[in-house]
Amino acid sequence: MKPYAEMSVEELQEELAQAKALYRKYQDMDLHLDMRRGVPCTEQLDLSMGMMDALDSNQDLRCDDGTDCRTYGVLGGIHEAKELIGDMMENNPDNILIFGNSSLNVMYDTVARAMTHGIMGNTPWCKLDSVKFLCPSPGYDRHFAITEYFGIEMITVPMTPTGPDMDIVEKLVAEDEAIKGIWCVPKYSNPQGISYSDETVRRFARLKPAAPDFRIFWDNAYGVHHLYDTNQDYLIEILAECKRAGNPDLVYKFASTSKITFPGSGIASMATSLNNLEDIRRQMRIQTIGHDKVNQLRHVRFFNDIYGLTEHMRKHADILRPKFEMVESILEENLGGLGIGTWTCPRGGYFISFDAMPGCAKKIVARAQKAGVKMTPAGATFPYGKDPSDSNIRIAPTYPPLEDLKTATKLFTVCVRICALQKLLEENGAA
Repeated sequence: MKPYAEMSVEELQEELAQAKALYRKYQDMDLHLDMRRGVPCTEQLDLSMGMMDALDSNQDLRCDDGTDCRTYGVLGGIHEAKELIGDMMENNPDNILIFGNSSLNVMYDTVARAMTHGIMGNTPWCKLDSVKFLCPSPGYDRHFAITEYFGIEMITVPMTPTGPDMDIVEKLVAEDEAIKGIWCVPKYSNPQGISYSDETVRRFARLKPAAPDFRIFWDNAYGVHHLYDTNQDYLIEILAECKRAGNPDLVYKFASTSKITFPGSGIASMATSLNNLEDIRRQMRIQTIGHDKVNQLRHVRFFNDIYGLTEHMRKHADILRPKFEMVESILEENLGGLGIGTWTCPRGGYFISFDAMPGCAKKIVARAQKAGVKMTPAGATFPYGKDPSDSNIRIAPTYPPLEDLKTATKLFTVCVRICALQKLLEENGAA
C-alpha cells in the first residue's frame, strides 16, 4: 500500500471507512486487555519459584564470614550479595550498597536525602531558591514523578539514537549551578530500548557541572535484560569511566533484581564512589539497622553466582523474545510504508517506543482503551506528562499472553490508522 500522504481524498475516505469497520469488529469482541506497564508475566515469575526452596528451616542462615542473617546488622548488605550484584552491575563489591526490594525507593531516598541534608556537605536542596533536573525524553515516567513530587524543575533533553543530546547536556550543566542531576536509563532505555553509545558514556563521565553536588542518576534497570544470546548491546561501565576522567563522585548507579526474580521481593542496589558511599551511610545509620539479609541470602543461594543469573536471564529472553518479535512484525505488516508512524526494535529491555503523527498519540490511546485495550497514557514519557508533539506511545509487550498481545497490537494499528487518516482528511478540509 502506498503512503497515506500520497493518497487522494477519496482514497483516504475509503481507507478510513475500512479501518472503522475493522475497529467496530474489535469493539464487538468485548476485550479487556492491559498493556499499561512493563511487568513480568506469570511464566517469567514461575522461573523464580525455586527461590522459595533455596532456604528452609533446616538451612544454616549464616554467611561465609559467620554473619547470622536472621538478626540485626550489616548495614550495606551481606558480602555474598554484594559479590553477586557487583558482578551483575560490573562493579567492585566495595562500591556496592544493598537495600530493600525496590531501586525506585532507593532513588526516591537519594533525592530526599539531597533535599533535606545535601550531598557531601553542600547546601540542602530545600534551602536553595532553585533546583533543576535534566530529563532525557522520552523517558521513564516514575523518574519524572519523583522530581515533580519534590518540586524540582524538570528540563526536557531530547533523546537521540545514541542517548541524550550531549551537546545540550554539557552546555546546561556547565552554565547553571541550579541543575543538580540528570535521569538516565542507559541500557535498553525506557521506553525506546536503545543503549547509550561509547561516546555518550564518555561524555557523561567528563561533564564539568557548575554545581559541585551535581549527580548522574544512572538507572541501569535493564543491564542483563537481553532478548538475544549473540546480538546484545554493550555499555561502557560508568563508574570506571568517571574515575578515569577524574570525576569519581559524579554518578549514582542503580539496579535491582525486580524483573529478574520477584518484583515485590527482589533486592535493590547502588554502586558509587567511596566518598558518596560514606555520605549515604551517615544517613542510613539513622534510617535503618539493616535491610532484609535473609532475602539477600535467598538470592545468593538460588543463583550461586553470575553464571547462574545469566542462565536465568536466558530463560526470561526465551519467553519475551517471541512477544517483541510478534509486535514488531504486526507493526510492520499493518503500518509499514504508510508513513504514519515509526517504532523501535530493541535488543533488550521491556518496551517498544512508537511515534505516531504529531497530535495523534492521545487520540490513539483513547481509542484503544474505548475498544478494551489499556495502554500507558500518552505523554507519560515526558516531564509533567506533556509530550510537546503528542506523538510518543510506550508499548509494553511483556505482560499479556501471546494471543492477547497479538489481538491488542492489531487493534492498536487500526487505531493508529484511523487517527492518522482523520488528521490527513482534516488537513485536506475533507473531515
